[in-house]
Amino acid sequence: MKKLVIFLIIILLVCAGIYIIIYMNQTEASICIKEYFEKLNNKDYEGMYNDVITDLSKEEFLARIKNIYEGIEAKDINITVLANVEDENNADIINVTYNTSMETVAGNMNYLNTTKVIKEEEKYKVMWNSSVIFPDLKEEYKIRVEDLKSTRGTIYDRNDIAIAKDGTAYSVGVVPGKIENKEKLAELANLLGISENNIKDAIEADYVTDDTFVPLRKISKDEQELKNKLLSIKGVLITDVNLRVYPFKESTSILTGYIQDGIGKTGLEYVYNDRLKGIDGKEIYIVDENNDKVKTLLKKNVENGEDIKITIDVKLQQELYNKFKDDKGAHISMNYNTGEILALVSTPSYDANKIILGLTDEEWNNMQNDINKPMYNRYLSAYVPGSSLKPIIGVIGLKGNYFSKDDDFGESGTKWQNDSSWGNLYVTTLTTYQGPANLRNALIYSDNIYFAKAALKIGKNNLQNGLDEFGFNDKIDFVQDISISTYGEMDSDSAIANSGYGQDKLLVNPIHMGMMYSCFANGGNMVMPCLEYTETKYYKQHVISEEISNVIKDDLIQVVEVGTGKDSKIDGKILAGKTGTAEIKQNQNDETGTEIGWFNCFDENGLLIISMVEDVKEKGGSHYLLPKIKSIFEIF
Repeated sequence: MKKLVIFLIIILLVCAGIYIIIYMNQTEASICIKEYFEKLNNKDYEGMYNDVITDLSKEEFLARIKNIYEGIEAKDINITVLANVEDENNADIINVTYNTSMETVAGNMNYLNTTKVIKEEEKYKVMWNSSVIFPDLKEEYKIRVEDLKSTRGTIYDRNDIAIAKDGTAYSVGVVPGKIENKEKLAELANLLGISENNIKDAIEADYVTDDTFVPLRKISKDEQELKNKLLSIKGVLITDVNLRVYPFKESTSILTGYIQDGIGKTGLEYVYNDRLKGIDGKEIYIVDENNDKVKTLLKKNVENGEDIKITIDVKLQQELYNKFKDDKGAHISMNYNTGEILALVSTPSYDANKIILGLTDEEWNNMQNDINKPMYNRYLSAYVPGSSLKPIIGVIGLKGNYFSKDDDFGESGTKWQNDSSWGNLYVTTLTTYQGPANLRNALIYSDNIYFAKAALKIGKNNLQNGLDEFGFNDKIDFVQDISISTYGEMDSDSAIANSGYGQDKLLVNPIHMGMMYSCFANGGNMVMPCLEYTETKYYKQHVISEEISNVIKDDLIQVVEVGTGKDSKIDGKILAGKTGTAEIKQNQNDETGTEIGWFNCFDENGLLIISMVEDVKEKGGSHYLLPKIKSIFEIF
């Protein structure tokens, strides 16, 4: 019973409170205040002036109201009157206490205020001073809105080395009044790589005075010699400016991408943008006549961007880039046990810092129109695999029992066709060898004819199904969009045969190639690639048996020991690998086509490298890659 009484008392008090608030909001004094703020909501500043008593002129009143409320971007202003109290000395003056709620540039603002209203000629008016705006605001005080800048998250490699971070550069500009010799503008233009007319237009802009700093261009802090030359010109001023920095320049720029206006445009800056970007804060505060802060009215705190640690080893990334920087190619490295990506390199490349600092139109056009496509991400694309696919064909044959590892397909020399129906079409291979034409020898000597026969033994449907099991025609789940590996229609026996050694319409993405080769290195499991640390995931566990995996692995070791990959052999270290030279030509008789070179290689310590270079026809085919990849394994 006692609890019920207490509950009823609470209900009565709440109802009484609601009644009082409703009543207070209906008095003449309350209506005066509410109408004042309703006009403010509608930006009827002149109407507000007609409802107040103030010492300010109309122009002064309008300017103060407009500057403050529009400066804080006030909107949705709501007033709830809480009390009306007669002034002790004048019954015509009512002290109205009310709660103010409004949306601002810094978020929702709530505060209590008390304002006097006075009855004049049967109408109430607001007795106005600056405290009507905010209780602590005096006539000589001002409102400031300050941007609180967030920082963008840093991208770190596996060893906590920053590969994309916030940093500083130099902002180069001029102070027009300090330029003693206008003829020096030509020298300045030449040093900055901009036109003299651009400089003249900048310093002759309407806003510029003799003492204005006119920024012209940003330069890297690495360019100390240029900085000194610039400072030798009277009137040049150099200040620090905050911007995004890519410490490893060309070696990581395609991987990291770059930002513009604080937003990731390409690469990891783009795919991780929502996590990397911060949320800027705002502070609205009162300052006194000396510009000293008096009180913070509202503060929206900064939320800095998230730092992201990826699995890349930037030292390995640099080594691969430096080995192939003058070639058109794609080079990936991964831990074949965990799927961790250790390097993603596309060559040639560009320096993202130059884009951040600002390129001239000519520089940008030159980069876009470069025939070598330095901004093109090759490791996300797909290419004709050539002989690098032969181990996969061998696995499909063994797994389906279409042939055994010891089956001898017979000697065929360097030129072969299935039957006379092929007409002038032949499968050719570069070398003959002693011993049976079995899987090991075919891999060691990269025998095209063996794998053409193997594909025909497997058959079109079985071959396509086998490739599908390895991820062909499937979109691989990765942080960036990887081109899907495909094999085409295989609409004839010759097309099936050519597919057996990685030609015809076959296209393979280098990251996907790494996934396929991982199963040879780890006992048959095809790992999923990952760029952030996570538990090991598999595209498919036991895609092949451990027995078949070991057969292929042992054969690939012999490829390096005595076969086509022997130029990569390292004394005292076991490597397994496969070369591949893919022909890109219009037809079998085309002698003007080019070649793509592959070398896929792994050691016994978890390191797998997939390397592809375009246009290797005049460089020795896939053998061009061997000494370069060898040197990587010697270091790592």
